[in-house]
Amino acid sequence: MMTVPYSTLNPRQRRRLLWRVVLRSTATVGLLTAIYYLAPLDRAPEGVTALSLALVSLTFVGVAVWQFRAIVRAPYPRLRAVEALATLLPLLLLAFSITYVLMERAGPGSFSEALSRTDALYFTVTVFSTTGFGDIVPVAEAARLVTMAQMLFDVVALGAIAKVLLGAVEIGLRRRPGQAGAENRKPPGPPPGGGRDRP
Repeated sequence: MMTVPYSTLNPRQRRRLLWRVVLRSTATVGLLTAIYYLAPLDRAPEGVTALSLALVSLTFVGVAVWQFRAIVRAPYPRLRAVEALATLLPLLLLAFSITYVLMERAGPGSFSEALSRTDALYFTVTVFSTTGFGDIVPVAEAARLVTMAQMLFDVVALGAIAKVLLGAVEIGLRRRPGQAGAENRKPPGPPPGGGRDRP
């Protein structure tokens, strides 16, 4: 089935596509948040920090690769990239929040106050946004190491996400004739100079 180029869609069709993206993105964020609040995180075994960080990294990379492929194959790569961003960013934040909750359960006193799930999410977002209010701070050495890892991962991940998503959009657009580069292609016709029939 041939996909109609986005530029040829009428306003109603464009609105419908945009609403689908908004609804799917909202549903994804809602689902990830629900999983975060419903996951059994009350008992954390020893050594959970290293395992949690490894799982955070592997999960994030795996989802990013899957999203890259989805963007390349999508009929409208730019819209699919928006959905990918709506998945990857919350996943990153919630994954670190889970790590902080498990650290607090495994070693109470890792932070300046006991962390609920909401507190851990709040702390993750303040670290991510580089706001750093200072109301919750890592006290234990392991907590400080994980917080530093999040700071570095956030910087690298943001740059990588932007680069990878833009690259996937470009590849996806190149795969769809008529959507990218059409203005640079010359229409077929006689060679310059008018051909053989010169006066």
